Amino acid sequence: MEDLKKFISKYWGAMVGGVIALILACTGIYRLIVGIVLVFIGAWAGNYFQHNKDKVKKTLKKYIDKM
Repeated sequence: MEDLKKFISKYWGAMVGGVIALILACTGIYRLIVGIVLVFIGAWAGNYFQHNKDKVKKTLKKYIDKM
């Protein structure tokens, strides 16, 4: 019984995370979460490109010239 308590106290976070992941996978909510993450990545990329326009242009030109 003591070993079970040690195991549960040591891996409590992993078990809770696994249960939450299982619930998300079974309900299909993960699609919504992936969509929200992609929106945030797109917003971050747009903001980066806007503020580093010259650097992005130079980098893209360098890659295109290599082709």
